[in-house]
Formats: sequence, C-alpha cells, structure tokens
Amino acid sequence: MSAPPPVDAAPIRVLVVEDDPLAADAHALYVRRVPGFAVAGVVRSRADASQFLKRTAVDLLLLDLFLPDGHGLQLVRSLRAAGHTADVIAVTSARDLAVVREGVSLGVVQYVLKPFTFSTLRDRLVRYADFRAAAGEASGQDEVDRALSALRAPQPAALPKGLSLDTLQTITEALRAAGADGLSAGAAA
Repeated sequence: MSAPPPVDAAPIRVLVVEDDPLAADAHALYVRRVPGFAVAGVVRSRADASQFLKRTAVDLLLLDLFLPDGHGLQLVRSLRAAGHTADVIAVTSARDLAVVREGVSLGVVQYVLKPFTFSTLRDRLVRYADFRAAAGEASGQDEVDRALSALRAPQPAALPKGLSLDTLQTITEALRAAGADGLSAGAAA
C-alpha cells in the first residue's frame, strides 16, 4: 500500500448512496477516516443521487445496489448515458456473480460485500487512490498491469470478528445444499 496523498492534493470527493441510515452514516464516517478522501454527500435513493450529481461533481460513488427506487446498476447506466465519469465502488450484500460481472461491464471498479470492517473499506479506498494516481503514458504492458492491479486485493478481505473461513465455507455449503427451501439458523448450527 502506498503513502497517503500529499497534503496539498485535492481530496477524492465521495458520494455515499445508501438507503439504510445507519449504514450510510457508518460508510461516511469510514470515508472521512481515510486521508485523501472527503464525503461530498450522502443520499438515500437513485433519484436523490441523480439530483445530487446534477449539482455537485464527485470522483467516486460508494453505491448500495438495493435502493428503494431501483437497482444501483440502473443508476450507473443512467449516469454513463448522461456522460458522468465518476468511478463506482459497489458496497452491497448482493452476492450474485452475474450482477458483479454486469457491474464490471458498467465500470464498477471495486465490489465490497456487507458486512465489512473499516480496514476492508480503507484498503479498497487506498487502492483506488493508487489507481487514480497513476498518470502519464505506460512504457509497456507491465506498467498497465501494475496500474490495474492496484484495484485488486492481493489477499482475501478480512472476515468479520468471530467468523472463521472454515465456518463461513461450511455454512455456505449448507445453504447451497438447502436450495430454495433455505435453512434455519438452528438447522445450520
């Protein structure tokens, strides 16, 4: 990981798009704790995000995908169609890999699954800042690869406190085996 940006560098302006007030406040607090980033605003819906972006330029959206007035990727589609170039980090509980692929095709640069820790989001933000800082012309493929690799985590994200990888894998397998019928917490235990 790199050092924080120089003090005189303009902060990366972030719009938090999250319908859950508690989660929105936590995400904004996390962003404020990372040097080089500033919260430009917090909105609770696609419509509010669209209106905000008509008035205020931002560099990055922290975007929940499940919003009360539609899917977050619909917002990204409409932003791209309108010429907005702000980058997007999806911050969501959506685990469908088809949705992840769709997000990547629309320009989502990171995907953070809820629940997550501050260190997980901080890591993604710092990596994003490293990616943005790459400038000039690449001398070759290795420089292009290095710039793109700044967005990718070299190791798996930290699990929430009290959850081990073995337990997570066991529960995931049990839930998949249960299929559409689901599984109660007692049965999973």
